[in-house]
Amino acid sequence: MTSSTNTAADAGTGRLGDLTVNRVGFGAMRLTGSAPFDLGEPSDRERSITVLRRAVELGVNHIDTASFYFSSKRSANELINRALAPYPEDLVISTKVWPGRDPSGAWWWAAPEQLRGQVEENLRQLGRDHLDVVNLRVPPSHRNGSTGAHFEALAALRDAGLVRHLGMSNATPAHVAEARAIAPVVCVQNPYSLDAPGEEREFLRACGELGIAFVPFFAIAGAGREAGASAADSEAVLAVARAHGASAAQVRLAWTLHQGPHVLAIPGTGDPDHLVANVAAGAIRLSEDDMALLGSHHQDDGRPPAAARAAS
Repeated sequence: MTSSTNTAADAGTGRLGDLTVNRVGFGAMRLTGSAPFDLGEPSDRERSITVLRRAVELGVNHIDTASFYFSSKRSANELINRALAPYPEDLVISTKVWPGRDPSGAWWWAAPEQLRGQVEENLRQLGRDHLDVVNLRVPPSHRNGSTGAHFEALAALRDAGLVRHLGMSNATPAHVAEARAIAPVVCVQNPYSLDAPGEEREFLRACGELGIAFVPFFAIAGAGREAGASAADSEAVLAVARAHGASAAQVRLAWTLHQGPHVLAIPGTGDPDHLVANVAAGAIRLSEDDMALLGSHHQDDGRPPAAARAAS
C-alpha cells in the first residue's frame, strides 16, 4: 500500500556519472499538453507549474526534458525554468539533442555541426550556464548506422564546459560501444517496460555491468508510447496491483525499478494526482512471487511475445 506521504527517496538513489539522484524522477514531455507534440490545445500553464513544484517537494531531483517538447504556447523547458529557477542545488536536468522541430511542429535532424545550436537552445530556455546531462537521441534512420560523428561533436561541447555528462537515447549496444570509445557514457535512455522483449532486457543488464544508468521511458505507457497507457491490462498485472492496493500503472513502474539498482525511472504526467501516484510506486516492494507472476504477462493472451508485439 502506498500513500501521499511517499517521496521519491523511497526508491533509493542511483548515479548519473558523479551525480546522485533519487531513482524516481520526472519526464517533462506531457507538461505541454495531453498530446505532447500537438500544436492544438495547450496545457494549463499554472497546472503544469504546480506539477513541477510538487515533484520537487516530493523529492524528485532528476527531470528529463528536451527543447522539442513543445505544443501551442507551451515549452517544457520554459515551464521548468518558470517553475523551478533558481534551481535547487541537487536538481539534475537531462535533455536530448539531434532531433528538432520547427515552429510549425515539423521534425528535422541536426547535422553534427548543428548540435551546438541545439545545446545552446536548451541552455537559453532553461536559464542554465551548462547542461547536467545531454543524451544523443538516435533517429530511426541510424538504427543500424554510425552515430560517431554526432557523439564526437557532443564530446567537444563537454570539453568546452557546456555539458557535464553525455548519454545515449533510443540507442543499441553497438551505438553505446562506439560512443564509449569517444567519451564516457553515463546513461542509456530507451523505451522499456514490462512488455519489453528479451534482447532489451539483456541490454539493460549489460548497462548495469558497465556502470551505465538505464533510464527507461514509456515504462507505464508501454506500446502506447506517446498516446499513453491502454485502459486494458493483463490479469497478472491486475492481480499484483490488487495484492498491493495499487494501480496497474504503479505496478508497471515498480516492476521497472526492480530490474536493477542502476535503473532510473522518469514517468511523465501533467496531472498532480498521477504525479503523487507515480512517486508512491517507488515504495512498492514486489516479492519473488509477484515478479514470477509478472513474468507471465506476455503469455496472458495465449500468444508468444513476438506475436503480441506485432499486434500492438
